[in-house]
Order: sequence, then C-alpha cells, then structure tokens
Amino acid sequence: MFNCKYCALLAAPLFFAACNSDKKTSGSESDVPKRTVFFDKAGMDTTVSPGENFFQYANGAWTKKTEIPPSETGWGSFYTLYEDNQKNLRKILDAVSSKDRSEGTTEQKVGDLYQSGLDTATIDKRGFEPVKPLLAKIDAVKDYKELINLAADGFKNGDGFLFSFAVQPDDRISSKNAVNFFQSGLNLPNRDYYFNSDSATKNIRAQYVKYIAKLFTLTGTDQATASKKADAILKLETEIAKSHFTPTELRDPVKNYNKYSVATLQKQIPDIDFTNVLNRLEIKTDTLLVSQPKYYVALDQLLKSQPIDVWKTKLKFEALNGAASLMSKPFRDARFDFYGRTLNGQKQQQERWKQMVDRVDGSLGELLGQLYVEKYFTSDAKDRMLKLVNNLQTVYHDRIEKLDWMSDVTKKKAEDKLTAFMKKIGYPDKWKKYDDVNIVRGKYYENLESVARHNYKEMTGKLGKPVDRSEWGMTPPTVNAYYNPSFNEIVFPAGILQFPFFDNDADDAINYGAIGAVIGHEMTHGFDDQGSQYDKDGNLNNWWTKEDNAKFRAKTKMVADQYDKFTVLNNLHVNGNLTLGENIADIGGLAIAYQAFKNTAQGKSNDKIDGLTPDQRFFLSFAQVWRIKNRDETMRLRISSDPHSPEMYRVNGPLSNMTEFYKAFNIKPGDKMYRADNERVKIW
Repeated sequence: MFNCKYCALLAAPLFFAACNSDKKTSGSESDVPKRTVFFDKAGMDTTVSPGENFFQYANGAWTKKTEIPPSETGWGSFYTLYEDNQKNLRKILDAVSSKDRSEGTTEQKVGDLYQSGLDTATIDKRGFEPVKPLLAKIDAVKDYKELINLAADGFKNGDGFLFSFAVQPDDRISSKNAVNFFQSGLNLPNRDYYFNSDSATKNIRAQYVKYIAKLFTLTGTDQATASKKADAILKLETEIAKSHFTPTELRDPVKNYNKYSVATLQKQIPDIDFTNVLNRLEIKTDTLLVSQPKYYVALDQLLKSQPIDVWKTKLKFEALNGAASLMSKPFRDARFDFYGRTLNGQKQQQERWKQMVDRVDGSLGELLGQLYVEKYFTSDAKDRMLKLVNNLQTVYHDRIEKLDWMSDVTKKKAEDKLTAFMKKIGYPDKWKKYDDVNIVRGKYYENLESVARHNYKEMTGKLGKPVDRSEWGMTPPTVNAYYNPSFNEIVFPAGILQFPFFDNDADDAINYGAIGAVIGHEMTHGFDDQGSQYDKDGNLNNWWTKEDNAKFRAKTKMVADQYDKFTVLNNLHVNGNLTLGENIADIGGLAIAYQAFKNTAQGKSNDKIDGLTPDQRFFLSFAQVWRIKNRDETMRLRISSDPHSPEMYRVNGPLSNMTEFYKAFNIKPGDKMYRADNERVKIW
C-alpha cells in the first residue's frame, strides 16, 4: 500500500525494517560493552595494490575467509550490526514476554505479539484458516464491479487489492497531505522480470509459476488445475507489467507527479467508479495524485477484457501470498522457497525468533523503540552525533560557497536549503501511540490485522490535516539512515549509531570515515539528481538557473557514464542512471566527510595508528564500512532494481574521483583506480 520516496543509505530489501511519554529516555549508561579496537587490519589484503582495487586491498582477506550464513542473502558490516541489534532486541522481548503484563501496556503489546509469532504450534494447527473468509468473499464475486468493491473494501484490514496508495505530503505543496496512488498488481520485483529473456530471469518466471501453483495445491486444488491457474496469473501480470514504469523512470519526481480532480481522472478510467472507490477507502477528497497513471488506464481496460475468473484467481493468489508468512509451515516454506531461495539465494530460513523480532519492530516499532533506546542508546552518543552533523553541515556550506561552476544566485538558494535541514538523531521526540491495537497471545494473524487497521486509520487520518514533520519514516532500532525531500530532513536512527559506523570512543579518522560519510551521504541526497529538484521547504520546485542546471546535469551524466562501466557476475553492468542518486551521494558524502575530518586535531596531524597515517585510516575506515558479500542471486536482483551500486563500487567509485585519496596511497597513472584530473567528478 505504501510508497516510500526516502533516499535511504541501504535498499529496503537488504534488511526487514523494518511509549506514551515525551521523556528523553537515553541515559548516561549503556548495556553495550566498551570497544577498544576500531579497525580490522587483519581483514586487509596487502598483496593487492591500493591503486588496483582499493575495496579488495581493504577487505580482501576478510572476503576470502568469510562465508555467508545459510539463512542470509549476504554478510558483512551492515549484517553483523543488524544481527547484534536483533540479539539486543531479543533480550528486551524475552524479558517483557516472560511474564504476564497489564493489558494495554507497551510491554504487554510488544511481548505478546512476539510470543504469538513464536507459537508455531498454534499457527501450524490453524493451517490456512485465517484467510478462508477472504477467499470465500472472492469466490462470491460475480463481475468486475464487485471485484473493485472487494479490492477497495479490504484495505481497512490490510487485505486490499488492485490499488496502491498513501497519504503523504503533496510534492509541490509539502505542508499539505494528499492521497497519492501508485502502480500495483505485480508480485515479481519489477516489470523487467516479466520481459527479460536471459536464462536467469526465465528461470525465475518458471519458479514463480510453480510457487503460485503450490499455494493453490496447499488449499486443496488439484495439481493440473493449479498449474493452469498459475499460467493464467503470469499471463495477466505480464499484461499489467506493460503499463508499469521502469525502476529508472520511477526515480523522476516530475514524471511521477500527476495531479487530477476526481472528475478528470474518472474520464480516463470510465469503468472504475473512482468516487465509489474513494468512499470505500474512507478517503474524502476532490483532488488526488496519481504517480503512474498508465497503470490505472490499463487496469480499466484489463478489468473488462480479461475473464472475471482469471481476476478472481489472481486475487486468491494475492490473498494467499500476502498471508503465507503468517500461516502454517507448508505456506511459510513455499513462500521462502521462491522469495528467499530463488530470488535471493538463501539456503535456509532465518531462525523464528529473528523473524519475530523483525515483525515486532515492523509492526509496533515505536513501542519497541522506546524500550530499545532506554537500554542501548546513550545521551553522550546523541550529543556527539549532533556535533558531527553540525560539523559536516558547516563544511558543506563552505564547499558550496567555493564551487567554481555555480552562480551566486543558485549558491544562495543551495545554502538556504542546507541551513533548513531538519536533523533527527536516535529516536523521535514524540512517540506514536497504539492505543487501538489489540494484541492477544495465540492470535498471531489477528494481531497483525489489528496493527494493519491501526496503520490504515493513522494514514487516512492525516488527510486534511497539516503535515506532521516530527514523524519518522524508520524505527529507532533500524540499521539505516535516510533523507526525506518533502521534509528536507536527514534522519539517523539509533540502530546505525553503533560500531562499525560510530563509536563514541573511536578516533576521528574512524568515525568520520564511517558515520561521517553516512552523514555526508544523506546531506548530499538533498542535492542529488532527485533531491536537487526540491526546495528548502520540501516542495518540488526548480530553484536553479538554467545555466547552472545544465552544468549540474553534465556533471551527473559523468557519474552515470562512469558507473555504467562497472560490472558484476558475468559482465552484468551496473545501471548508472538507476543508481545515479546514490552514487552522487556517495561521492559527495565522502568528500564532505574528509574535509570535516581535516578540521579535527587528528586530521591536521601526521600521527600514525596501526602504522597508518590519519588520511589512510580515514579512507580505510570508509572502505571497511562497506565490506559486504552478496549471494549471486541477490546481486542479480539488486542490479535490476536497487538504486544502490554494489559495495565494491560504493568504495572504488567515489575514491577514484578523489585527489586526496590519490595522495594518501600514492595512486599513479597506469593504476586501475586512476582517473585523469579532467575525468574526476567534482560536484559538491
């Protein structure tokens, strides 16, 4: 249902991120033990020259000896921190669920949701019973108009179909909430999976058909009928996919901004009674946004041209697919075999407790988050993080002022935007409430229905009200960070403010090379190819002169062209346009962090630690933050849909454009990392 336009540090699929007091719960003490070693020298491979492949030089020994755990899609810095975080959250959840708690309290809700998910005996005994009422409703549908009614009615319980929408700031009036509809209807990662003819994608489609059939056989359908249903669903979704924007097209905020009156939209989709749809969704509005209108025009035609039985079959599959992870083991296993094993290369499912930690964080994240920050996030860490952010912001102002390609008029507006950044660190100042969420042990499916009803009510309740800029888009334990263009904000949850990204006891080279680059990355998202189209108030509004914008676009084209040449697996190329925003943020973020580091006492000195100069330690810290191994299947999925480049190029790409790196490691012409000065990208 929801569409996220946040520019995050990591792709959402990499991790599953997924208190009623205004009191600051962070104390001066933390349960996290003190660390004394901040750099893994043993993980380096010094047989590789820094000028040949700096990622391998910094991480080669670690890469050679590290095996990806069978339950994971990859392994490395983010994964290990994420797992450590999961263990900490497990301690909290084990403690609060170990005894009965007063009904309605934070501890009762998060603890009982956790326990209801761990109770696989009860879940397995119920089979697919929880979804039977919805399947019966689909069975009763007689025509496409009834199908539309059913599809819209279900959203209030988390069971909606055909539509995808969110209530969020209007891109051109960021102070006003609007309802925004998005393309929908596909269950493969994106449209390209329905059309690409390479052997890997063909195999994914074949396995997808088998997965669809498997879910039907688990409900009692014979194999031959189930296979026919699966073939029909793939055929229908292929027709739907023709109307979808590509992943690259989805990155264009202007192309994806289309405002309609309900009456005007109705003329384009005459057979979908949109006034009726909005009434059933309990949304009152005369105007709305439709990011990808082609989908709704196509849906209008397909609802009439495709047999109603095929549509009913598709909705039954989506009901089963959406609930599969919440039902008995055969359904959970079938879903994992396709989405985990086939698409991502996982060898086995994660332990159940890990799945339930993720589920609680994703469902009641700001309840669990209160308990988390009280135990694991210190006020000292928050204070030092704010100082780092402010230091980098000062440096950014200085760099904008000294740009040789931008006019004074545009510089002033860029500096105004930078000054206006909202900074959120650790956890919200105002916690969300979940008073209407009812959690009962032994009722896992119903518990998540209650959460879905709460989320829907919370979302639709925003319509007609001013935008609440205090709201967070990630939970406090999340190991990630993001920039939100509509709020013009940079956000750093407590989860990422830990080693290897940040440690209050680490030297500046380590912290600036790691979390400093993360901060710079998120700041630069405000000035990447997408973020640069939003003004200081978060409105999609061109604040550039024509000449400056042309210069900026020329520089961003250099970035896209550079990354287009990078390859993985069997000469599979990175998509320089899909990854453009993240690459600009990586290049700019590292440059900002480095200059901020040079303003510190350590940055100004030549004192060595571990035999490394301060500059060398800074660049190696940056490289080791990105040491991640991916399974081949995961990498193939990322190349097709992830706006982030593979980690090797998140390191080597920015460094190959940075003269200071050349000096630190004596990079010379002839080295693979070397670029002539006129080929080095210098934007921010």
